[in-house]
Amino acid sequence: MSKPGVKSQENVSVDIPASEFQASPVSKNALRSLTAVAEEVGGAFKPLPGTEGAVAFTHFDTLSSEDNSVTVLLTKENMDKLPSQSLVRINSLEEDGSVERTYLGTIVGGPFAEPDGLRADSPIIVTTTVQGKIFLPRYHGRAYIQILGEEADGQIIPPRYRPRPNSPVFILDTDESTRILKVGGNVRIGLVVGQEQIAVALQTDNKAVLPRHTAVIGTTGSGKSTTVSGLVHQFQKAGVATILIDVESEYTEIDLSSDDPKMLTALKRRGLSPAGIKGLTIYHLVGKETGRDAPGGTIKPFSLKFCDLSPYAIMEILELSEPQQDRFYKAYDVTRMVMRDLKLYPSSKLEEDALLDLDELETGYPKLTLSYLLDICGMFRHAVSKDEGEQVPFSEIFRKNLSRVQSRLQQVKTSHELSWLALIGRLGRINRLRVFDNLQAPAINYTDLIKPGKVSVIDLSDIDQPQVKNLVIADILRGVQRVQEESVSDFKAAGKKPTPVVIIVEEAHEFLSAQRIKQMPVLFEQVAKIAKRGRKRWLGLMFVTQLPQHLPDEVLGLVNNFVLHKISDSGIVDRLRKSISGIDKSQWGMVPGLASGQALVSFTSMTRPLLVSIDPTPCRLRLVE
Repeated sequence: MSKPGVKSQENVSVDIPASEFQASPVSKNALRSLTAVAEEVGGAFKPLPGTEGAVAFTHFDTLSSEDNSVTVLLTKENMDKLPSQSLVRINSLEEDGSVERTYLGTIVGGPFAEPDGLRADSPIIVTTTVQGKIFLPRYHGRAYIQILGEEADGQIIPPRYRPRPNSPVFILDTDESTRILKVGGNVRIGLVVGQEQIAVALQTDNKAVLPRHTAVIGTTGSGKSTTVSGLVHQFQKAGVATILIDVESEYTEIDLSSDDPKMLTALKRRGLSPAGIKGLTIYHLVGKETGRDAPGGTIKPFSLKFCDLSPYAIMEILELSEPQQDRFYKAYDVTRMVMRDLKLYPSSKLEEDALLDLDELETGYPKLTLSYLLDICGMFRHAVSKDEGEQVPFSEIFRKNLSRVQSRLQQVKTSHELSWLALIGRLGRINRLRVFDNLQAPAINYTDLIKPGKVSVIDLSDIDQPQVKNLVIADILRGVQRVQEESVSDFKAAGKKPTPVVIIVEEAHEFLSAQRIKQMPVLFEQVAKIAKRGRKRWLGLMFVTQLPQHLPDEVLGLVNNFVLHKISDSGIVDRLRKSISGIDKSQWGMVPGLASGQALVSFTSMTRPLLVSIDPTPCRLRLVE
């Protein structure tokens, strides 16, 4: 066998045996000679001082470079070491190799593979790629880093300068990444996408976390219910009291372990076990039913106390016209005076003093019932209609003191029977529901709701009237705020730490839509006041919605923490981008394409927002997303 030889000057081909082309080992003398030459010019290759262990190096800036962002290049062998969201340290070196400044950053793009010395779209690269890797050039990686800040004396401060070109980049280990990202805590949410060894958790003992209020936003099927139920389970273990306002009866079986096959598989994959909430209590409005199908569970009907609701909030929720509002407040004022005359309230010096602190924008007149108010309205209507006979009130105490009641009515001038009839009709509709001051079902004992680790579900799924739902939610918010304020004062006086409380409002857009806020400014002012006071009293609100476009800027302005699941509408994403700070452009670009169970998590306690794979819920959901 022979191979074509070298052509001679006469252009004659000479056949040379193939054995002549066989490689021979390099002699020891030749190797010694190469080593000697290498030593003469400085010895064998050694990394520059300060670059040992670097996985990448910063690149030069271009016309498209942006502040707080740098491009880094890395060998193909190191590309797997810099997945998305990795935390890195960049040492900007002096000419002598000493560290001038140190920066912390995170990978926000790449690493992308690029051929060495050739454009990726050059014809030769395209052709050889299409033909199936017949010629694969050497390649390297390109990644983009967002600078989190400059390290100085153990603190992270805003960067004053950019890292120098060719600055070494070092990957941070799990413990240091967790510390710098500030994602350690006792309530686990999930794992960082691309950095599955890093768990994202919240610190319930940090007043800068839960009391700062949270919004969980995403389309149907994106994983909101999984997030909420998982958090509730974690809250209980951490000793947080949780009140969940459930409008679809989805959480009424979370005291049972999950039996969904997909959820069980996901739990096993993550090393978690199915488990239900302990000691769950389900509350439903008297005369309504709970949506729970499973047997067992602690279920309690409850009624509302009319006197706990602000008269201004009632007028807004019932959507009274201006004439009806005028007559409502006249009747309300006369009812108060009659109660004073009959010593229904105040009946003691202590109660008299308590009235001095009464704020009717927050609560109503103590012990004033809807039946009292309807009696006064009926007597006013009878007076302006000039019907013969007397209008006899239904309340026994008013019947026994009819002359004194009538004397109070005669001091107020009014007219227009139709307006009184319309007002009585609206009050009568909610009175017929028998949800106020019903002796068969006491009002909720809010003190029981704020005990450590207590989980309470307020099931509103059987209520069709939005006005009634809003009355219930307003009453719960106000009631929990009142007892939590008292509890915090008692704990502080005893030198103890109060119990954190979280109120979760499902389908928040139904309660706090832009249209409703315009119609109910007093009710929204109540919510805003609760939100502001709650930050100092360990009371946090969590709004859950699949229609964030219905939430006005005023509501979003109350929220500091966000869990953003998939939002496919680009218009909604753009609006949220204007309302939520701290999330960079590349992260916003992820939101429309998030998989079910993934979320962009942004809490004020964290160094930066993170893309998180939410932990599967161990609890049973009636409507599994």
